[in-house]
Parts: sequence; structure tokens; C-alpha cells
Amino acid sequence: MASTPAIATAQRAGVRFELHEYEHDPAAESYGLEAAEKLGVDPARVFKTLVASCDGTLCIACVPVTRQLDLKALGKRTDMADVRDAERATGYVTGGISPLGQRRRLPTHLDASALEHETILVSAGRRGLQIELDPRDLVRLTEARVGPIATGIS
Repeated sequence: MASTPAIATAQRAGVRFELHEYEHDPAAESYGLEAAEKLGVDPARVFKTLVASCDGTLCIACVPVTRQLDLKALGKRTDMADVRDAERATGYVTGGISPLGQRRRLPTHLDASALEHETILVSAGRRGLQIELDPRDLVRLTEARVGPIATGIS
């Protein structure tokens, strides 16, 4: 299995993690729900990595794949970032953006529900590859702010 900057970041930090690979279907409507289904994991434990523009600065938001990002929870003037800007800043392609090992480390926000689980899964840096780790390790590695940033049905 090829290494990615996200995997290298976790290895360098010495955190325990497990990789999960699956065959990505380009026709899948949701990368995160596809991952949960193909890996047989509770979707509440699979977190999507979104890039937003918060008051003019790019930031990362990780929320469960079953929910949506509450843009207002990040700031008054918050919108989803342009795909090209997100890919350029992180060094990853959409559907494979990881909160770990980004080209330029962006401020990170993690939905508080992550701490309800022993482990969560986030993109490992490419489509079809997830990294499972303790959410507290993710917070430490990304210096994430933890709070209620997800909205919608869980």
C-alpha cells in the first residue's frame, strides 16, 4: 500500500492507526458514505474532511459523513472553499483530502461527536483509503478545535 503524507504524519508522530483500503467507485455520490458502506463501519465514525473559507482564511472542518457542516459554527462569514483552492492548499484531491499531512497546515475544527468514539476514520490522503485512529490523537496532531460544528440528522 502506497504511503501518503497523512500516513507519514501519523507514523512520525508514533500514533496507533490502522489503514482501510477499498475499491473507490467514481460514480459514488458520497465519498464518506461509500467508505462506511464498503468498510462495514458505522457511518457516525467516518468523518469527512471539508475545506471552508472562514473570514477569508481557509480552514478544515471534520464532521460525520451522515451530517452536514454548520457553516455558522465556524464564523460569521464562512463558505465552502473553492475546490481548486482546497486542493492547492492541502495537496490532496477532493474525496481524498485528509486532515493530516497537508501541504500547508490549515486551522482544523473537529465535531465534538468524534470524542464519543474510541476510534474514527478520516481520509488517509487518497480516494479509497481511510486511516482509523483515536480522535484524541487527531486533535493533538492537527491542534484541532473541538466543538459542535455538525448539523442535520445523525
